[in-house]
Amino acid sequence: MSAVPASRTQVHHVARRARTAGWYLLLTALAVIILFPIYMMVVRALSTPVTYFGRGSPLYPVDVEWGVFRAAWDEGGIGRSMGVSTVATLLMTGGQVVTAILAAYAFAFLRFPLRRLVFVLFIGTLMLPIEVTLIPNVQTMRDLHWLNSFPGLVGPFLASALGTFLIHQGFRAIPTELLDAASLDGYGHMRFLTRVAVPLSKPVIASFTVIAFLGAWNQFIWPEAVSTETHWQTVQIGVAALSATTPDHSNIAFAGAIVASLPLVVLLVAFQRQLVRGLTAGAVKG
Repeated sequence: MSAVPASRTQVHHVARRARTAGWYLLLTALAVIILFPIYMMVVRALSTPVTYFGRGSPLYPVDVEWGVFRAAWDEGGIGRSMGVSTVATLLMTGGQVVTAILAAYAFAFLRFPLRRLVFVLFIGTLMLPIEVTLIPNVQTMRDLHWLNSFPGLVGPFLASALGTFLIHQGFRAIPTELLDAASLDGYGHMRFLTRVAVPLSKPVIASFTVIAFLGAWNQFIWPEAVSTETHWQTVQIGVAALSATTPDHSNIAFAGAIVASLPLVVLLVAFQRQLVRGLTAGAVKG
């Protein structure tokens, strides 16, 4: 009689291993599908264009040019463009994080007339594409003489409705009893914000910081509109300019795209856990 439970246990283990193997096969297939375009971009960057097309565009590098990345950095101007993008992205990300924290705190903890209506209107700006406000914003930058400058690149993007919404959800998970207890201890709003609200909402703030960095780094339409001089072109504009090169040097454009994406890859790998934790932190109010 003991053989029956033992056989059932073995069948259960076999089924569980089969399901695990199936999930691994599925995830491996999805990883191959996702990573294949990146692999081909590396192949195109390393291959000499004329030789590569002459051999029928194979799936492996042909007549490898290891100096293509240095050529994209120096001759293609990706190094200069990445410098502009780095400064603009850091300023934009810092401004969005600070203003989002302050606005989210006001909507979550302060009581003022029409608070909900203002919050809805504020979040409603997420529905507006950049093209709607592009012309008036560019005209404003021209009137302020901020074209071809960091204030022009980052000025209209120092606040974020998305960041306010995400951090507001994190602040809502903080029990209001903590605010009442802090008030009894003599805490003002700024002290409660910096010592209680922000430390308890670190995952949400960290995830939005990553999102803000990615959005700022990948901007193209706005930098293209306010930077009329090559010296102020961001990395995305620089990569687009490289893609307009002759077919004989198309590998430089692929190399420039790889170099431009490296900061994003490092950021996502380093902060992937914080990103996932932050996006799920405000799902359940505790």
